[in-house]
Amino acid sequence: MNDTPPPSGPALRKSLGLLDGVAIAASSTAATTSIGIGLGVTAGVVGLHLPAIMLLAFLPILGIAGAYSRLNKVEPNAGNGYVWVGRSLTPWLGFLVGWVNIVATIAFLAYTTAVTGSAMIQLAGEAGMHEVGGLTLDPGSTAQTTAVGILILVAVTLTAVTGVRTAARLQTGLLIFEYVVLLGFCGYGIVTGPHAFSLSWFDPFAIPSASALAQGLLLSVFCYWGFEAAFTVNEEVRDPRDASRAGLITLVTMLGLFLLGSIAFQRVLSEDELAGHGAQGLAYFGDRLASQPLAALPLVALMFSAVASLQAGVIPTARGMFAMSRDRTLGPVWGKVSARYGTPALGTLLIGALATAVAALSLVIPRLADMIMATVNAVGIVVALSYALTALAAAVRFRSLLREDWRQGVRAVVLPTLSAMSLLALGGYLGWSFYTSTDHLEVSADNGWFLLLTPLAMIVSGFLAAAWAKWVRRSPYFHSGRGTDADAPRLLATTR
Repeated sequence: MNDTPPPSGPALRKSLGLLDGVAIAASSTAATTSIGIGLGVTAGVVGLHLPAIMLLAFLPILGIAGAYSRLNKVEPNAGNGYVWVGRSLTPWLGFLVGWVNIVATIAFLAYTTAVTGSAMIQLAGEAGMHEVGGLTLDPGSTAQTTAVGILILVAVTLTAVTGVRTAARLQTGLLIFEYVVLLGFCGYGIVTGPHAFSLSWFDPFAIPSASALAQGLLLSVFCYWGFEAAFTVNEEVRDPRDASRAGLITLVTMLGLFLLGSIAFQRVLSEDELAGHGAQGLAYFGDRLASQPLAALPLVALMFSAVASLQAGVIPTARGMFAMSRDRTLGPVWGKVSARYGTPALGTLLIGALATAVAALSLVIPRLADMIMATVNAVGIVVALSYALTALAAAVRFRSLLREDWRQGVRAVVLPTLSAMSLLALGGYLGWSFYTSTDHLEVSADNGWFLLLTPLAMIVSGFLAAAWAKWVRRSPYFHSGRGTDADAPRLLATTR
């Protein structure tokens, strides 16, 4: 194999520290949004076993995080999984990892756009505004929530253009407010909730069925998704090790918040209340614990979380596409770095435009709750695939440690492999259950074929795009199996 690295391109500006990386990763994971919406959706599948499913999903994700951290130490690159998998396994799978992360994030941005709009409409209702120009405001309407959310998406995209440092500062402020409100309300709910605490909440064997366990795990994996955003800015941190630390700090913090939130929700709300309120779950939780205006604080926190996660979704996606562009696996437009801001400004704007277009397409599913379920299931499957391939890349890259130091080998090879196998088995089982659950196709969150077809379309389109990159763009990535070296002297020479 030819090991000559592909031509280098423009470099990103190094300006971030550890706390900036934590802010970006935590905003991308969006704990408040996951608690406010994801817990209700997950409870509809696993019942009153949210703490159990969150703990169970954390185990493979922890193995994945370890794989990301080790790979980042030896090869920091904005493309992360795309570069690591391409070098350690095959460029085809490496490209697929980069591609599915892009399309999954764009789908996530479309979903979060609607969630942001829903939170704002709910806030308007709390303020007494229930109608505008003769139109009754409905926080459950996909059309209304998407229209409002798109305005916010445009604003946060423009902010992201100016640089990750500016974005990180904004997200830090939003996160502080979110976490203060979240900790306060969840702590109060745990102390005063009318429903008795039960150790059965932590028993995964009490989950109703194997299919419920599989879907619950996939939904929980989706909740943890985003910690790796810290690794997409590893070329913009002053020390690449800060990206690893930020990712692990974020992941452990999310576990604590998810356990706190799930226990609090189950202390305050019944199973029917948990599963029945969907995107309005956090607002209902706040209303049960306090009167207005204090009851509106969780809703404000949800809105801030959604806004931050919109921006945090735009930033890593633009960086991933930047890395792919300089390898000529994507077009040159994604690799243009702004002379003023030192960011992939044009690519960032295009990501926002694509997310807006996908958000508009989601209008074929009229109810927000159904759109959320369809998006989460599709994204969950492709994220599980991406994580699994990255973990396998780490196992292959560090396999020699099994002979040199068995303790290091267990951490670097065995645990990532087990994590990867569990996620692949999970996605495969859930895909099969979707396939066998119906005998026809319709655009509905209750239709198994639709739920299966969406992630399959993301994966198949990735192989088609890879074929175009290899044989039409003639990308050197497919010959060398390596991405552009972020630390190459030619890159650093262009750093502003």
